[in-house]
Amino acid sequence: MFTLLSWMRRASALLAIGGLCLAGCRAEEPAPPPSPTTTDTRGDWEDTGRYATCGLPPGGAACGDFESFNLEGCDRASLGGLPRDGVFTLVYRSDARTTSIDPDAFRVSADGVLDAYQGMTPTQRRVDAESFFLSSATSSRRDSLVGCRAEGNRLYGCFVRCLSGRLSSSGTFLAVKWERRAGEEEAAGLRLVSESFVEQGLPVDVYVTQGHAYVVSVRNGGEGGGLTVFDVSDKKAPVLKKTITLPTDNYWNGVWAKDNALYVASASSGVVVFDISKPEEPRMLRSYPGGRIDVHTVFVEGDRLYAMSPDAQPQTFIYDISMPTAPVLLGGYAEPGATTNAQLGYPHDALAYEGRLYINHWSGGYFIVDVSDPTQPRKLSTYTYPYATSHANAVGRFGERLIAFEGGENWGAHLRVLDVTDPTSPRRIGEYELEENASIHNMVLKGEKLYVAHYQHGVRVLDVSEPEKPRQVGYYNTYRETDAGRGESFYEGAIGMRVPGDGYLYVIDTSRGLLILQEG
Repeated sequence: MFTLLSWMRRASALLAIGGLCLAGCRAEEPAPPPSPTTTDTRGDWEDTGRYATCGLPPGGAACGDFESFNLEGCDRASLGGLPRDGVFTLVYRSDARTTSIDPDAFRVSADGVLDAYQGMTPTQRRVDAESFFLSSATSSRRDSLVGCRAEGNRLYGCFVRCLSGRLSSSGTFLAVKWERRAGEEEAAGLRLVSESFVEQGLPVDVYVTQGHAYVVSVRNGGEGGGLTVFDVSDKKAPVLKKTITLPTDNYWNGVWAKDNALYVASASSGVVVFDISKPEEPRMLRSYPGGRIDVHTVFVEGDRLYAMSPDAQPQTFIYDISMPTAPVLLGGYAEPGATTNAQLGYPHDALAYEGRLYINHWSGGYFIVDVSDPTQPRKLSTYTYPYATSHANAVGRFGERLIAFEGGENWGAHLRVLDVTDPTSPRRIGEYELEENASIHNMVLKGEKLYVAHYQHGVRVLDVSEPEKPRQVGYYNTYRETDAGRGESFYEGAIGMRVPGDGYLYVIDTSRGLLILQEG
């Protein structure tokens, strides 16, 4: 319920970031001039038209049934050559007037026992020499896909989504069976030191400080996430010290620390602050800014905490943390119009560097914002591209140049290298790209090495001493089809990572948990 107290808290936060104009504001003040936008014509995905000739006939069978698809013109005989065992990732292309895409995954097995679609065991299945059909249904929603033709490990077909028995969306799809990259072993240049399973929810991020690894998890089906604490003073044998979960606040997606304060990004209560003066025993203090609000990620630079909120009013909060356990709201940045225009996106993640904030604003692109005065942030420019899902970034100095590494989170998402020396005119100078069916998630820049958590492609270590030409110098394939939960989502595998400078990489894999790797 939207109470008076929650309204006052929200109003206070909006006032602090310029969201409300009370006494002292002058309505006649002109709006700031728009910042320049660089539009790159090369996106993560290119629309080449429908993937298959199948479709939906007018009327007939129930929405989502195999018989509801028109397969005339399909090469159904080719379906018999499709692999019958493994994980496929896929991209849906809608047939709506405005084309949109959405990634997903499914898993099939020869006997159907391990099949998964939409995160569950399919409620209907028809896989034979001339058919490929999966359908998963809940009480009000049904998702179905059907194959039209196959080429090697690639499947082309049609999909529908039905809500309460009525068609909601439809289109075509391309699915590709996941396979380890040609010529690769389990690892090169990285060695597994230890592996620690995370019991609660789906693990997504980690922060390492004071000899402890703090792992946060999000909800996974009916299982809530939370915080898991490992003592990692012995890298070969981490010790589980504490698990924390709350019944109604258990989607914790990001984590950072400063001194004796731990900051957790919560989808229900903003930034949850813990006292970790006893590292093995975090003590919850309070949440910021107060009330019910979604914060997806957090970032700390010096005495500033940045909290990225994709809530109904998308914004990035800026806190003073000179007293780490008692953040003070200084201001923040909210993209004008983003509350009502979804195309402007929301702050998914951000990185602060030398007085500027680099915000991954999802479909809105990559923003460069001057935050030298946190009470009056000023956007300097936008870098965007077709079908943008700007998700993560890293920034550093290379000689006289300031270089940013930016990546999306979608089908075809890859690394872009941008020269941002002139913050009003970012330009692409390089790229690093693997197969289209596995996405980048996070990245960490340490000197002239960029460490990338690349979902099903595991961990990638890049030499970026020549930023225009990122060169892979190591990898660790964390993904194994045999692990529990594989094939339930496009977003699986290596997802979170820290490189604290102690000679180790702390990696979160969505199924395997906390992996500690060593270079060399």
